[in-house]
Amino acid sequence: MAGPGSELPSGPMAPMLLSWLTGLGAGMVFLSFMQKLLYPYFWDDFWYLLKVVHCGLRLEMYRLKGELVTVLDKFLMHVRKQPQKPFIIYEGDIYTYQDVDKRSSRVAHVFLNHSTLKRGDTVALLMSNEPDFIHVWFGLAKLGCVVAFLNSNIRYVSLLHCIRSCEPRALVVGADLLETIEEILPSLPADISVWAMKESVPQGIISLKEKLSTASDSQVPHSHHAASNLKTPYLYIFTSGTTGLPKAAVICQLQAMKSSAGLWAFGCTSNDIIYISLPLYHSAGSLLGIGGCIELGATCVLKKKFSASQFWNDCKKYNVTVFQYIGELCRYLCKQPKREGEKDHRVRLAVGNGIRSDVWREFLDRFGNIKMCELYGATEGNIFFMNHTGKIGSVGRANFLHKLFFAFDLIKYDFQKDEPIRNEHSWCSRVKKGEPGLLISPVNAKNPFFGYAGNRKQTEKKLLCDVFKKGDVYFNTGDLMVQDQENFLYFWDRIGDTFRWKGENIATTEVADIVGMLDFIQDTNVYGVSVPDYEGKAGMASITLKPNMSLDLEKVYEQVVTFLPAYACPQFLRIQEKMETTGTFKLQKFRLVEEGFSPLKISDPLYFMDKLKKSYIPLTKEIYDQIVLGEIKL
Repeated sequence: MAGPGSELPSGPMAPMLLSWLTGLGAGMVFLSFMQKLLYPYFWDDFWYLLKVVHCGLRLEMYRLKGELVTVLDKFLMHVRKQPQKPFIIYEGDIYTYQDVDKRSSRVAHVFLNHSTLKRGDTVALLMSNEPDFIHVWFGLAKLGCVVAFLNSNIRYVSLLHCIRSCEPRALVVGADLLETIEEILPSLPADISVWAMKESVPQGIISLKEKLSTASDSQVPHSHHAASNLKTPYLYIFTSGTTGLPKAAVICQLQAMKSSAGLWAFGCTSNDIIYISLPLYHSAGSLLGIGGCIELGATCVLKKKFSASQFWNDCKKYNVTVFQYIGELCRYLCKQPKREGEKDHRVRLAVGNGIRSDVWREFLDRFGNIKMCELYGATEGNIFFMNHTGKIGSVGRANFLHKLFFAFDLIKYDFQKDEPIRNEHSWCSRVKKGEPGLLISPVNAKNPFFGYAGNRKQTEKKLLCDVFKKGDVYFNTGDLMVQDQENFLYFWDRIGDTFRWKGENIATTEVADIVGMLDFIQDTNVYGVSVPDYEGKAGMASITLKPNMSLDLEKVYEQVVTFLPAYACPQFLRIQEKMETTGTFKLQKFRLVEEGFSPLKISDPLYFMDKLKKSYIPLTKEIYDQIVLGEIKL
């Protein structure tokens, strides 16, 4: 029996209340229907922007409290809170947060006691993916040094250029890359001390590993690395960008903090186990990957190199829940032979960039309900996008609220002249939705561009001035994008003297310089050509010969494999009688790119890089067909 006061309304009030409730319910259903019809992504946008605001407020709170918290500070907080939690798992070995702290402190004490390094000095780091990469990075950060990550694939001229451009006081090299440094040791500036993570080292190199065995693992005083300004340099990460040799992009403490929030923004937690096989010398592996694990207090499984055949076994062995990818990585996984239990894993999220729509769909169909978190951002850029809705093929979504935080424009671009289109008043014009345009972002106090270390000319080259009005300044991403009617953004292509292959940006001028060193070559024009079922573009070098000189295909092969990383070697050669130039005397690439590498379309002699014969061989119709059908792998 109901107690006193529990009676339902009766009399004339009952039908009125029922009518109100029915109307309210119907109204809620109607509003929900209209929201899904007219604003289907409202809640996705709302929760994403809420995270952006939360991240900004947290940084602002630190500032108001007088605390300048860095990624290293976050790491040390986790060392105190969860010292025994695994931070890195590498080849079956577990390194806890405390282990990494102690080992990195040893590195710091070695340089404190055996070098003249001081706060603000630059140290170059040449290492493969391994725990000591992180130990050395954090150890130097504890001294307040700026660490320059060198690409472990580059050699000779490019490597020397990178080292000289960041002006380091010291260079630390991994044991497996010591020979790479020995090749250029006589050419290194005399004031650089070279340290190797190896017991036995040649003359002129100091053994860091030997000194670590006796170094103290006590805490390094906070005063050595306490940040006085979040806009001070923290790292230099090399990028090919859109022109010339690699450039040292300046990564400040603030950029590193923002990047470290990426995994959290996509929904990762401290309970996740994150698989990192991308190279740590890139911002994706170091800032988003390692930095993201630190932001979360999570565990990462670190791989020296990606292996498609070992990937799912590793995921099952280590209970991986999140992995980082580039488009090529997912394509390699889809090309693996099918086997039973491919959906029997715990992976729930994949974070990365560059996956094609067809590969995206195939990946989900084959490997299960994994949320693909596609993103876009240049290492040195001041604009980024995150695909928080899971829309296949898109790098992100923009609306008027998003543009309040991340302003950008897509402007018209002249593909033949290779420059933005300006009207009769010299202003740039925005493209319509659905049209490809050059992505640019305003440079101001809220969205600064920190440029490249020691290279003011290249820093200025990345800026567009007087775009829409006198005095405005924009960062030129070098990327063409398309925005559709629903405000989703899609990557279209790269511009300038660069193309992307095997997950790396290839600087055409760098490749052309190496090829052009051969004494029988007059001019070299390098560009990328599309190959069916491959991400990015394969390298092609169009060359002219000096008068009365003959082509030596074996010498061309030897030259490129000796002086270039494997991914930068031209897959194809085209021999022309004369180079075409633009009205400003730049080499003409547009028509060459359009013609591709088909011997049916091109009358010029064509050649293909044959790694078995260690030479370039004639590109016949049969070889062309085998490449297109995927029977010959590039």
